[in-house]
Amino acid sequence: MPASVSLHQLSWSTPDNQPLFTALDLSFGQHRTGLIGRNGTGKSTLLRIIAGLIPATAGSVAIQGSIGMLEQSVQVDHGDTVAHHLGVAPALVLLDRLEQGVGSAVDAGDADWTLPGRIETALADIGLPAFAPDRPLSTLSGGQRTRLALARLILAEPDIILLDEPTNNLDADGRRAVVDLLQRWRGAAIVVSHDRSLLREMDAIVELTTLGARSYGGNWDHYAERKAQELAAAEHDLGHAERKVSELDRKLQAVAERKARKDGAGKRKAAKGDIPKIMLGGMKENSENTSGGNSRLANRLRSDAAEAASQARARLEVLTPLSVTLTSTGLPAGRAVLQADGLTGGPAEVPVIRDFSLLLTGPERVAITGPNGAGKTTLLRLLTGALPPDSGSARILVPHAMLDQTVSLLDPALSIRDNFRALNADADENTCRSALARFMFRADAALQQAGTLSGGEMLRAGLACTIGGNHPPQLLILDEPTNHLDIHAIEQVEAGLRGYDGALLVVSHDSAFLDAIGIHRRVILGPAETGDTMNKV
Repeated sequence: MPASVSLHQLSWSTPDNQPLFTALDLSFGQHRTGLIGRNGTGKSTLLRIIAGLIPATAGSVAIQGSIGMLEQSVQVDHGDTVAHHLGVAPALVLLDRLEQGVGSAVDAGDADWTLPGRIETALADIGLPAFAPDRPLSTLSGGQRTRLALARLILAEPDIILLDEPTNNLDADGRRAVVDLLQRWRGAAIVVSHDRSLLREMDAIVELTTLGARSYGGNWDHYAERKAQELAAAEHDLGHAERKVSELDRKLQAVAERKARKDGAGKRKAAKGDIPKIMLGGMKENSENTSGGNSRLANRLRSDAAEAASQARARLEVLTPLSVTLTSTGLPAGRAVLQADGLTGGPAEVPVIRDFSLLLTGPERVAITGPNGAGKTTLLRLLTGALPPDSGSARILVPHAMLDQTVSLLDPALSIRDNFRALNADADENTCRSALARFMFRADAALQQAGTLSGGEMLRAGLACTIGGNHPPQLLILDEPTNHLDIHAIEQVEAGLRGYDGALLVVSHDSAFLDAIGIHRRVILGPAETGDTMNKV
């Protein structure tokens, strides 16, 4: 029977009884499904419930087939080895006993002599060398550990795989290895990801929101097209609803004016004594009853129309992409922005960066890419002077700002507003509030303490405080800005950067993000194990 996952009326609440999702009805068949949604909607929690790692608050999960899961963070215990991480340590110990001639008949019956070959194949499939099984896990990079966890899934051969942000912290080769794995996979796969390149390989997209879950057939591009159609429909609905409210307002005004004229005429006749008092009382009562009924009907119709307009406006606000207009940096096209000559250095005795040279001029947009461990973050520290070089030189020749992976530029103890004022000393309150509103921090949202923000909000606040003021820096440096951000947050960052006319220097593995912000050229650092540094455009 084909592998499948069925959720019926599934609900889950936090320990303090805050509902994360309620009454979900979903089915996942034997194809590749991308599970998307803003951070905090419960995507990882849903995977853990399906995997049986945590119980649901209510509802049921029906599984047809075996399950293997890659969690978002790979935990490393002291003494763990490659064999432990692959889940094959006991089986390899058994084979070793048999090879030494000390195994039992039971061992011989349980032995899997194909295991060493399958391990080698699984490692190769995910782009890893043939690591020794006893190699300490602590000697591997985060990206290598993630790939090793994927190799464990290949070895286990489950019917259903659950992948939680599998490309986080992976370089371009690692991301391609994940794509290759999913292209070869013949079972069911549910993939939580914000990586749009990976989501293009999906057969279906399920979007999880605070309102529930909605399924879209097709990959990311099909989903994006459908969302654009929904945006156009929401704009149409809002226009229709607002026109209806205006039309009802005009009709109500006309009715009120007619009634006022009629009442005035009646009062003038009554004053002349032309109408008997008994008739006058009846006319007044009928007028009041008719007027009251019409008024109630009109008010109900207008209330319904206003509610429809409000709902359409709310849908539009959710669907409309962020668009940001920023003050110009005034950076001339030929101005030298950054220059590095023969730069060599690193935090250890053996330099990670060797003989690196780069000239950045005008509003160029340059991406620094390369495999994990090639020294990309180290290079940024050398270029900005945070790390002194062993040899060579680096100079930044214009005002600049750097947003690292934790946005340490912001003081976590201060509000977004106070951070902006601290970084833009000449800005008055109106300038501050206007700048923050452009990045969707309006009213009380600007008073949130920076340390309480999510990753996406923190980066958006960092952009608001650096490039949102009256004097934005002419060079902005970003280190892996999209790590751990959901797609909605990434698109907001892209919108902010598209409105910036200064120079950009960005470290990122996210090719869709780099394309969206208009990168002009890429500088590729060489493999870490060779120590070579390449300037490839």
